[in-house]
Amino acid sequence: MQIALIGASGFIGSALRVEALARGHQVRAIVSNPAKLAAAANLDVRQVDVLDSHALAEALSGVDAVISAFSGHAQVDVRGYYLQGVRSIIDAVRSAGRPRLLMVGGAGSLEVAPGVQLVDTEAFPAAWKGTAEGARDALALLRAESGLAWTMLSPSAHLQPGQRTGRFRLGTDQLLVAASGQSEVSVEDYAVAMIDELETPAHTGRRLTVGY
Repeated sequence: MQIALIGASGFIGSALRVEALARGHQVRAIVSNPAKLAAAANLDVRQVDVLDSHALAEALSGVDAVISAFSGHAQVDVRGYYLQGVRSIIDAVRSAGRPRLLMVGGAGSLEVAPGVQLVDTEAFPAAWKGTAEGARDALALLRAESGLAWTMLSPSAHLQPGQRTGRFRLGTDQLLVAASGQSEVSVEDYAVAMIDELETPAHTGRRLTVGY
C-alpha cells in the first residue's frame, strides 16, 4: 500500500514509519526537515510545510491512505498551531482525491467517568493541556466531516518507548486502564494498532483507543 505519513520523523511518526516499512508498505514521508531521515527501501522523503495546504495536497497525490502524526509541541501556541495544521491536512486530503485519513489523537479527550474527559481533570499536566485541547478540537473537526473516510487513534494516558508485543486492547471513547491501575501503551504497540487499522479498516468515521 502507498502511504503518506505526515510527521514521519517525530516520536510517534518514527514508530509508525518503522512499522509500516516492516510490513512492506511504501511510505511517502512528509517532513519539515528531511535530514532527520536516513535513506531506506520503500521510503520516499519529501519536504513540505504542513500549513501549505496546496503543496501538501500535491505531496499526497496518488496515495492510498494518509497517516497524520502532525504535532505542534514545539510551538508557543500549541493548540492554535495544531488546529491550523489539522485544517490544512483535511483540506489537502480533500484536494488529493480523498484518500483514507488516519490521525494520531490524544488521550486527553478520553472519558475517565461519564461526561468527564481526562484533560478536564485536576491531575492532567498543565504542560500538555494545549496539545490535548488541540487534539480534542481536531476530533470535533473530523466528526463534523462528511464524505471523508477518517479514523483517529488515541493512545492511553502514558505513551512511551517500550516493546512491540502485539498484545493490547482496543476501546472507543473511554480511557483504558489495566488491572495494575495504569493507563499505558508502548509507542511500538501503538504503531501496530494504527497499521492494523490501516490494513483492515474497522473504525472508519470513528475514534478508537489502544492500551493494555
